[in-house]
Parts: sequence; structure tokens; C-alpha cells
Amino acid sequence: MTPAGTPSQLRRTFCTFPGGVAWPDHPLTWFKRDTNISLRVGSRLPAMTAVGFCGHWFLFTCDTKLVAVHTKQSRDPFVFDCSRAEKKPNLSQADSSRDGGPAEETGSDRVLTFTVSSSGRLVALTDDSKRLVLLACEPSWRCISIRCVVRRCTSLAFSQAEDELLVADKSGDVYSFSVEDPEREAELKMGHLSMLLAVAVSPGDRYVITADRDEKIRVSHRRSPYNIQSFCLGHEQFVSALQIPSGHPHWLLSGSGDGTVKLWEYESGRRLQSWDLRQLAETPGCETDKDQNPAVCRVSVSPDGLHVAVQCERVRMVQFFILDEGSEKKLVPRSRQPLSHCPLDMTFDPDGRLWVLLDHSDALIQIHRLTQDSWENHTKDPELSRVQEVLQTHWKASARTSSRFEQLYKTSYDNVTTYLQKKQQRLEEQQKRTKAQEENANKRLKKEASGGGT
Repeated sequence: MTPAGTPSQLRRTFCTFPGGVAWPDHPLTWFKRDTNISLRVGSRLPAMTAVGFCGHWFLFTCDTKLVAVHTKQSRDPFVFDCSRAEKKPNLSQADSSRDGGPAEETGSDRVLTFTVSSSGRLVALTDDSKRLVLLACEPSWRCISIRCVVRRCTSLAFSQAEDELLVADKSGDVYSFSVEDPEREAELKMGHLSMLLAVAVSPGDRYVITADRDEKIRVSHRRSPYNIQSFCLGHEQFVSALQIPSGHPHWLLSGSGDGTVKLWEYESGRRLQSWDLRQLAETPGCETDKDQNPAVCRVSVSPDGLHVAVQCERVRMVQFFILDEGSEKKLVPRSRQPLSHCPLDMTFDPDGRLWVLLDHSDALIQIHRLTQDSWENHTKDPELSRVQEVLQTHWKASARTSSRFEQLYKTSYDNVTTYLQKKQQRLEEQQKRTKAQEENANKRLKKEASGGGT
């Protein structure tokens, strides 16, 4: 039995009772409380400094700006500043009042995330003010539309046909926005019961793949999202990255806060390979908690679909893998590339080179090229100096974040153990009182018996 209402309404109206959780008007819909409950604090994700490629345009987000630099031609850089973009009414307040929840606080104009279409013609970004911006880069950069979203977004994805833009938000919903008709209202496609962190669309636009804060990867039919094809289960922490490698349309790569990278056959939900990055080798320059695995924050695949680069948060290293469909181990570790500073993000360019954004103002970008059997840092690349010069102009220290995923880790709360301890204390105290009462009764009987004898 499922309560009626939107996914957002369901999440906000359930109540907790001793021994379980239920919706107020649906007493039969309840969930038994386990011994260990994971408590998570609901708060927004910080803005992410990210890089990407749109054709030969190198894209870089910093604070409120999206900066594009052409790596092959001497063209003027393009800068889109969200703080100067068109302001629209905040629709989330009305939506929140309809759903019965409190309105969200007013946000800043910082860019939260962006994505590029498969053809490299379109770019979409979203900011902390809950605006969705659609841009076109060819033949010249222009803004197609600026629309409002209901909640702050965590991930974006274009359909392969580039007629639809899927938006995943922090409340667990996925909305569909039309690319061809900017005036069309957004359509709610599906919902999770926890924050969504990644969304991807399969080749052929058949499936929508979503990953959430509760370790789940769901594969849903795009045309009928209520029809779930499979679940990819096995991660022990939030799933932070999804990637379908080019040339392998039935495979899915995922990264998680548990420090593992997994390869899936997503249509069946079967896991093909799993690697714990800490077991491969001791991660050099790791600034994370020793008791906590480093969170995988980016999984990037080369254009030919052969090489996989994995980046962990606050770890000065990039782990490279090879995808080999013919071998027993489909995902094979190849090498580790140490870095001088912690990486903020990375991406492959159309030529198969890996661009790494570093957390250091003097050396923001590194280009790594595969030379024979190893990846090497090329410092004298003319494209590097061109991009570096533009980035230095727009770089801000505020773009750097200490930890993007720290608030997403599970915290176990064992309420049953506490209950059993208190129960044991009550039983011991009751036994002491009973024993004391029996001793007093025996003394009283002895006293009465001795008094009667005299």
C-alpha cells in the first residue's frame, strides 16, 4: 500500500513511531526499525569547481562563473557570470508551501554543476539560486534559456538525442526539461527517498541511471521511469560518480564514498569487477581521515573507451585503469600518477589527454599524456599556457573546498543497545529492591519469632 502524493510530499510527511516508521494516514505502510540506524544531516552540497570539454573548448567553473577557452584556435574566451544573469522569481517557495514544507533559504549565484551534450554543441549549468541555464557554443556562444528549478540540483544529463535535459536535485527527484521548447514546463520523472548525487542516460536513450546517498544505483526505463529495470547494489557508502564508457554501451562504472570503483552490467544489475583503491596501494598524500576511505569524486573515461582515470577527494594521486572486454578482469589497474597538489577535478579532451585541475593557484592545470606504457605530465604544451593564463584571471580561492562529501558519510546510531543497557539496569535495580525487601521480611520474622519465645 503506497500513500498518495508527490515524492517530495511523501518524504516530508512520514512519522516515526516506537519500533518503526509510517505515514500518518496509512498505518499499514511502515518499516521496522533496525538495530543500526544511519543518521544524516540534511544540508546543501558546496559548490563544485569543475572542468570539462565541449568540443575543443575547455570549460572551467569557479564561484559564479563558467569560463570557456578554445584550446586549438586563438578565439576570445567566453565567460558566463551567474551573478549577472537574468533573475527570475523563486518558484520553490510556492512549491514548498503546496507540499507543506518550509521554504528554502535564498542562495548565492555560485555554479553547482554543469554538463555537456554528447555532440559538444550544448552546455547546461545550474547555480545555487536554483536557475537552470542552457547554452550553445557553436557557431558562437549564446544563452538559449534561463529557467527555474524546484530544488538545488546535484547532477545534470542530456539525452543522447539532445532533446531532453534531466535534472537531479537534492530532495531525490529527477525532472525533465525540454531542450527544443524552453517554454514547456518541467516534468517530474521519478523520485528517490534520499539525495541524488549522479544521473546518466544510456546510449540509445533507453535507460536513466540514478545514484543516491543511500548506496543505491537504480536503472529505470526513460519513457516509463516507474518501470525499474534493475538495481546495482554493493556499495557501502553514497554513490558519487557514474560513467558509461564509450565503446561499452552495456557497462557502467561507479565510484563511492567507500573508496571503491565498480564495473557493472547495468541492465541485469550484475557486478563485473570491484576495486578498493586503498588495497591497490597505499594512497600517497591522503589528507582524509585515517579511519575513513577516500571518496571517489570523479570517474573519467578516455574517448576511445580504453582508459579510465579515477580521482579521490583530497588525495594527491590519479589511479588509471584499462577496460579490457576480452580478459577475465574487465577493469584492470594500470598505474598511479602522483600529483604535486590535491586535484579538484579532471577530464579527458578529444585527443585522449587528461587535464587535471589542481588546488594550487600557481599551477592550476596539468596535462597528462599517455607515452608508451606510462602517463606523463607535459609542462611545455602551448595549449596549457593559453588556458592557464585565462584561468589565473578568474581563479578565486573561495572556489576551493576542504571536503565536498564529508557530510554524506553514514553515522551509525545503535538505539537498541542503549535500550537493552537501560533495561538491564532496571532489572538489576529491581532485583536489589526485591532482595532488600526479602531480607527485611526475614529480619521481621526472626524478631517476631524471638519475641514470641520469650
